[in-house]
Parts: sequence; C-alpha cells; structure tokens
Amino acid sequence: MAFELPKLAYAYDSLEPYIDARTMEIHHTKHHAAYTTKLNEALSGTSHANDSIESIMAGISQHPVAVRNNGGGFYNHNLFWTIMAPNAGGKPEGDLLDAISRYFGSFDQMKEKFNNAAATRFGSGWAWLVKTSKGELVVSSTPNQDNPLMDIAEVKGTPVLGLDVWEHAYYLKYQNRRPEYIDAFWSVVNWKEVDRRFKI
Repeated sequence: MAFELPKLAYAYDSLEPYIDARTMEIHHTKHHAAYTTKLNEALSGTSHANDSIESIMAGISQHPVAVRNNGGGFYNHNLFWTIMAPNAGGKPEGDLLDAISRYFGSFDQMKEKFNNAAATRFGSGWAWLVKTSKGELVVSSTPNQDNPLMDIAEVKGTPVLGLDVWEHAYYLKYQNRRPEYIDAFWSVVNWKEVDRRFKI
C-alpha cells in the first residue's frame, strides 16, 4: 500500500505571523509531496513496499539512499505538521514538563539547548527532542532528512518534537535569519501532541 501525503489539520495561513502561508503551501504541496512520491517509487516492487514507515526507518541501513532520503523526508514532515498548531505555543504541562525539568534543569534550559542544536546544524537538517529507549529526554540534530528512528542515527530514540531547518522551511520569510525562525517556532508548538508522543 503506497504512502500518501497527509492532509493538514489547519489552513496554510493558520500559523501566521510565525510561519507564512506561502512557505507552508510550498513546503507541503511541493517538498513533502515530492518525498512521498519518490519514496513510493523507491519501494515499488520491493519486499518492503508494505512495511510501516517506522519499520523502514529502523532498518534504514539496509535500504538504498533514495529510501533513506525520501523516507526520512516523509516521516519527518508527517511529524512536523502535527507538532505545530494555530493558537499554540506556551509551555508543556504535567509529566512532560516534569521530565524536561529533570533532564535539562528547566524548560528554558531545554529550549536553549534545542535552539543551539537547530542554529548550529550545518547546512540542511533537523533539531530534535528525543525520548531514548531508557525513557530519558535528550536534544540532538541530524543532517538532511535523517531522524533518530534510523539505525544509523548518532542519537537513537523516538522523536517527540522536531524542527525543520532546511532553508525551504523558512527562507521566504526569514531569509538567512535562521535564529529568528527558530525563535518563532516556539509560538506554534502543539504541546498536546508533543505530550502524546512522549507518553507512547
């Protein structure tokens, strides 16, 4: 069964002024759509054509580079759209906030570490808040469309929060001012979804 481009739960202009409608539309209908199409093409006729995307990520070292790049792009963007929402932002609550405080000292310290991971990722890539197999929370970043689910990742675990720092995610509005984009991201984080992923 072929992978499908997911529909967004909100309109392209819903995250303004933090992320502009034109960037959202191009990002979803062009970039994410292309990753989806090319992933299906790369898997067509193989024994992995019906595997879950999570299973493919877990064994990515056994796949050709087209599956790694496009499968990562497909998975990462699926997560990205859901961990953002209109009228969101603020701070997490409950168990998630407790865990963040336990592993980072405070929410602000976690944000600082995450922002640094996103700002210093050379070239294209992602910043992540990751739940490890031991249940710990760590911040990491990956190049290109890699992610922590991949067996080749330097830091492995389940992503609970991710930020796309490819230029196509922010250049129309922020140009080369990546730190401004990173700062704006916190105003649209959907903490309910992040908390749901943390509790899985």
